[in-house]
Amino acid sequence: MHWRVIAAVSLAVNLLLALALLTGTGSGSKYRHTPSDSAAGLTSNERTNILLRKQLFTWSEVESPDYPTYIANLRDIGCPEQTIRDIIIADVNTLFAKRRSMEIASPEQQWWRVVPDTNLVQVALAKIRELESERRNLLTSLLGTNWEAGDLINLPRPSRPTLILDGPLLGTLSTEVRQTIQTLNAQSQDRLQAYLDSRRSQGKEPDLAEIARLRQQTRDEVARLLSPAQLEEFLLRYSQQADQLRAHLAGLKFFEPTQEEFRSLFRATDAIDQQILALAGSDPNSVDARRALADQRENAIRVALGQRRYEQYKAFEDPVFRDAYAQAVAAGTPEAARTIYEINLATLAEQERIRADKNLTATQKDIELKSVDLSQSRANAQVTGQELPPEPPATPAAPPRRTYVTQPGDSAAVVSMIYGIPMSALRAANPNLDLNRIPPGTQLNIPRTGLPPTPLESLGGK
Repeated sequence: MHWRVIAAVSLAVNLLLALALLTGTGSGSKYRHTPSDSAAGLTSNERTNILLRKQLFTWSEVESPDYPTYIANLRDIGCPEQTIRDIIIADVNTLFAKRRSMEIASPEQQWWRVVPDTNLVQVALAKIRELESERRNLLTSLLGTNWEAGDLINLPRPSRPTLILDGPLLGTLSTEVRQTIQTLNAQSQDRLQAYLDSRRSQGKEPDLAEIARLRQQTRDEVARLLSPAQLEEFLLRYSQQADQLRAHLAGLKFFEPTQEEFRSLFRATDAIDQQILALAGSDPNSVDARRALADQRENAIRVALGQRRYEQYKAFEDPVFRDAYAQAVAAGTPEAARTIYEINLATLAEQERIRADKNLTATQKDIELKSVDLSQSRANAQVTGQELPPEPPATPAAPPRRTYVTQPGDSAAVVSMIYGIPMSALRAANPNLDLNRIPPGTQLNIPRTGLPPTPLESLGGK
């Protein structure tokens, strides 16, 4: 029940009773004598005792676990109808807010999932609709069909997004603690935004160590309100470290941690992450300290996951392996992921070799790269038991290459005249030769032209 409403009503009732007592007793006598006493046959010495309601009012006299009785008790003490509606609506809203926090499994409760469970979301939405219908029917039965105007006053409507505090641990928090946590969260957001705005106005980048300090301040404030188990649940849902861990695991795509694995990872890395954030300097000591903490963090992850799961975790950090695993899963053969990964690695190495080969022309590189791609596709198809890709259509054979072996006294100009080609074309076809000095017996590549061969080709050409 909303204690402010209760206090206000209690105070009002006590004031009314006190006023009635003062009015009815005059100077404060316990008994009242009126002229009608004699008219009723009473002597002046006889006084009638008038029993008055006790002055002090206690809410326990009105409260009842049964709403109709509760409403009747409120009317018996003269509570205005509008106030009764406000009290009942606020009380019912509080009751159903508590039920929602305990009976609905929200996605926030599954903090270990990197992607929300769509089935859980649908079940939660259905339960929310069920409880809302039950709430509305109850209020209609108690207050009639016009209760909704009062509901607009009593339903909480926060001005900013609030934290969802539900589930077996956080769902049991008192109303006062819930409100305090929401207030601390809002103050934390305001502090952080004020700091960022201040740095921006000064033309400076935010200091990561200061941001870490501000977040630690909020964590310390919340820790004073919660038990250790409740605090861990809160941090697993809403701390920056848990958010970053979820984001990293989501990037791995196929590494789906269990609830206990995520909890173990968080416990292993949380304190180390806070230390790393506090070391934001670029001086050598800070850099060395961060590197040492990063090594410590990696070892903590290995211990938290165990060797087998750690190896899977590291494999999925490699984008090439993630692609190979996606191929294997799409083919229905996830066990082939490692083989596909090795094929893809070899393909990448061969592609890099072809691209770096300076002896190949752009056209030749393109042809060889396509050949490597085809070999990769065929190998992966064979591993996964898929149908092999069709052979590419045959390409027309390139015309045979013409060459000329120089004779004593030949020069590039002579060869150019023999074949009727410009010197620039001859140089382009022989990039590794110095055409200004051609010793006898040198084999020259003769580029093809649209001109018919000349009779001089027989002097040494092919």
